[in-house]
Order: sequence, then C-alpha cells, then structure tokens
Amino acid sequence: MNSKYKSLKEKVYIANINLVKKGLVIYTFGNVSQIDRDNGIVAIKPSGVDYDKLKPDDIVLLDLKGNIIDSTLRPSSDTKTHLKLYNNFTDIGAVVHTHSKYATAFAQAKLPIKCLGTTHADYFYGDVPCTDIISDEMLAKDYEEETGSLIVDTFKKNNINYHLIKACLVACHGPFTWGDDAEEAVFISDMLEKIAEQNYITHTLNPNIESIKLSLISKHYFRKHGKDAYYGQKI
Repeated sequence: MNSKYKSLKEKVYIANINLVKKGLVIYTFGNVSQIDRDNGIVAIKPSGVDYDKLKPDDIVLLDLKGNIIDSTLRPSSDTKTHLKLYNNFTDIGAVVHTHSKYATAFAQAKLPIKCLGTTHADYFYGDVPCTDIISDEMLAKDYEEETGSLIVDTFKKNNINYHLIKACLVACHGPFTWGDDAEEAVFISDMLEKIAEQNYITHTLNPNIESIKLSLISKHYFRKHGKDAYYGQKI
C-alpha cells in the first residue's frame, strides 16, 4: 500500500464496509469515495469486488481526471459521477452512491423526497430533489459522467445549495450523497434512507401531504448546523 495514502484508503475501506453494516447496499451495488483536496487524489472502491473480500489495499487511487495512480483493479463504474461532483461541488470531501431500498424507490418513481417533518429538516434544508430522466443524447455520450451532470444541473437549475442538501436522487437509478469526509457521507446516506422510509409511510397515510413550512425547516436545521447551532454539547 502507498504509505502516503494509507490512511485515506483505510477510511474509504471502512466507509464502504459500513454501507453493508447499515443495510444500504445490495450485493456490490454501492460505493464510497473520499478526496485529498491538497493533492487532488481520490480514493474509491474497486468495481464489482464483494464487500466480504474487500481489503484496504484494494481501494483505488486516481486523480481528478480519472487517471489511476496505483492500482491494477478498475475503479467503481460510477467513478466519473463521483469525479463530476468533486469537480463541480468544489469543497465536498466524499461521495456515496447506494441502491438503498426506500431512497431508490423514490428515484424509480421519479419523485423528490419532500420535507414532511422535523426529522428530515434536522439534516436536509428542504426537499431532496430528483433529477430529470437521462436523455438519449446523454446516454450516447459518457453515461456515468452525464449522470453527474444531471445532479449538478438539477442543483443549478433549482438554485439548491449543495451545502444545505447533501443528497440527490437520480431518476430511475438511485441516491447519491456527499459530505466533508467518507464517514459523514455514509451518515447522510443512512439518514436519507430512514427519511425516505418515513416519507413513504406518511404518503401512505396521507397521499395529499405537502412539505412543512420554511420557518419550521429553518428552526430545526439551523439549531443543529451553522454558527448559531445549539443542539448537543460544545467540544
């Protein structure tokens, strides 16, 4: 293992294993990456490797153009989506993609996950968006890179702040999340799945439910996040 990036590889390995422990992946369908911004190096899960066989040294290192630095294994097939996010959301530190049950169901239904309550508002400042369906023109280009473009364009078109909503559903595909590091990005994926499950149940009880008011979203989100946050203990 490249000793310079040993810690980065181990963090990404642990984060990928945690996807399994949290029940967020099906077989090998899922991946975590983390970036070393100072050196422009991304560490990501190799493509198609079973989680029970995955080792820290299997984690693939590459640059922001997708050039492999140190591995004989191919990186995740979703690598270009991750790179698109790193190159456009220029201060995120990690990206996660899963096919978790409820969040993927919303993506397949081509629906956003509405902010229906304060559990959602604690971690996402509004509805989690769903992209448009990928066009045939985009499919004819580089599929994974264009998937990243769908996410970036969805946030730009709808004027959504990627710092306040660290997740997006790709229509007909599944969820992507991000964070300051791999640990946070996995946590966001886990919260997204739990919120999607609650959202599904709520829609079953009341199909006409609408998102809660912005003032209530703001109260709950900013009491946990930002300079005036007061939830929890001071470190």
